[in-house]
Amino acid sequence: MRHLAFSFLWILLCLSCSSESTADLVITNGHIYTVSDAVQKAEALAVKDGKIIAIGSNLDIEKHLGEETKRIDAKGQFVMPGLIEGHGHFSGMGKSLININLLNTKSWEEVLDMVTQKAKTLKKGEWIEGRGWHQEKWDSIPFQNVHGYPFHDKLSELTKDNPVILTHASGHSLFANKAAMNVAGLSNDTQSPSGGEIVRDNNGYALGVFEERAMGIIRNAHQEYLDGISDETKFDIWLRGIEAAQQKCLENGITSFQDAGSKFFEIEHYKKLADNGELDIRLWAMIRHSHDEMEGNLDQFPIIDRGDGFLTVRAIKSEIDGALGAFGAWLLKPYDDKPGFEGQNTTPITEVSSIAKLAQKHNLQFCIHGIGDKGNRLILDLFDEYMPAKGYENGSRWRVEHAQHLHPDDIKRFSELGAIASMQAVHCTSDSPFVEKRLGHQRSKEGAYAWRSLLDSGARITNGTDVPVEDISPIDCIYASVTRKRKDNGFEFYTEQKMTRAEAIKSYTLDNAFAAFEEDQKGSLEIGKLADIVILSNDLLTCSEEEILETEIMYTIVDGKVKYEKE
Repeated sequence: MRHLAFSFLWILLCLSCSSESTADLVITNGHIYTVSDAVQKAEALAVKDGKIIAIGSNLDIEKHLGEETKRIDAKGQFVMPGLIEGHGHFSGMGKSLININLLNTKSWEEVLDMVTQKAKTLKKGEWIEGRGWHQEKWDSIPFQNVHGYPFHDKLSELTKDNPVILTHASGHSLFANKAAMNVAGLSNDTQSPSGGEIVRDNNGYALGVFEERAMGIIRNAHQEYLDGISDETKFDIWLRGIEAAQQKCLENGITSFQDAGSKFFEIEHYKKLADNGELDIRLWAMIRHSHDEMEGNLDQFPIIDRGDGFLTVRAIKSEIDGALGAFGAWLLKPYDDKPGFEGQNTTPITEVSSIAKLAQKHNLQFCIHGIGDKGNRLILDLFDEYMPAKGYENGSRWRVEHAQHLHPDDIKRFSELGAIASMQAVHCTSDSPFVEKRLGHQRSKEGAYAWRSLLDSGARITNGTDVPVEDISPIDCIYASVTRKRKDNGFEFYTEQKMTRAEAIKSYTLDNAFAAFEEDQKGSLEIGKLADIVILSNDLLTCSEEEILETEIMYTIVDGKVKYEKE
């Protein structure tokens, strides 16, 4: 009897051990690039309960197969960690997907056509919203223009019954028609606010373009209109955008998204979605409010891994200047194409300093938007003064969002301070037609999108698209990282600053995870890490430059579950 009992217990123990090692998902026959120094390449891996339990050869993984195991034959395709969007605007992306998307327009006439078509579907008084136009990227310049900006007259004639608000691709200027300006109470006596400009011609006539802080004139009027809509309707519209944004991310291989600025009400919505298991990608968000709005309201933060690891809010976002395309980047010397003008300080230094103290107090990362060389220098000065702990490994990992245009003397300061250079490679090639026009040859060569110089100095660089400023395409961004070429015409922008293939992939995976204090959970394919995985049609390490752009997302896997599969 003792022998039978012992045998029975042994069988139960074996069955238990077998159950514990039986995978929920197995990927075989893959060209697996782990982005890990321990084991860089493999051909198979196994997943259980949302985490990687084994990685190695097909033979190594066979023992983890069971009757219920889902199997994916990668057929020799490229398997890598899930892509992490390092800087984007999640709800803004959703908004752009359900409103007029002007990102790919090539002329003012095309913008006019899209807006007037939309006007035909609306009632009188309803606002028309759009985003994505960029005067520097049109094939033709409007006959009447100031710095390439068109005049509002034609648009106003075509949309008399509907106020129009069209946000610039950069998010740092907007275009309004006469109906919108009338609602906002704009007159010839209206003065430009500090940190912004109402763009006018030489006769003082307002074109309809509002840069930086001047956007508030129109946005406040638009907000009054939105305030008249029921909360239920507003939430339904917001949620429709969020669902569209999630799907777009999954289609592009994105498993985590670092949101560069959420309001308190959005964070409350995200918390409910996370708690209900309704987030399909992992969201890491920065709080975006003024000092006075945040003071006394930050006790619930940081929020880390809420909803089984799908929501983290552990940073505050601010800004110091605007965008180069809208003459908002704050420069040490004037613009080459706008003599005497050095850009905009959009948020007073005293305000940014006050927010830094809040970040200190609540153990939150501080992330500051910086585009121009003066803006970036002053951000680094603030970090030097207020960052609680310097250096990368044990530091505070405060971030400069964009770090686009740097004075050469400031490049080494990133690694010295342990500041993250949170950059977006596709901005380089997207903006390249006008960067040298704005900055001139020397500034463009030495400090514009200076990835190589930063990496060689020991800085940690992250990558992203800044969606909806650019399309949410990591593939386009990786192509820009390793070529610094425009994909439409092959124009090259100071290629000596490009990244290697391995650096570009790391900037979109492990470095993005590091910049969020999440490198122990994600960013590489290792035993014990989250099973966030993407399978691509091409090997990004060895395929030709042209084939990078042809790369397709075959599978997007989040938490060990297939969330997207190419038909």
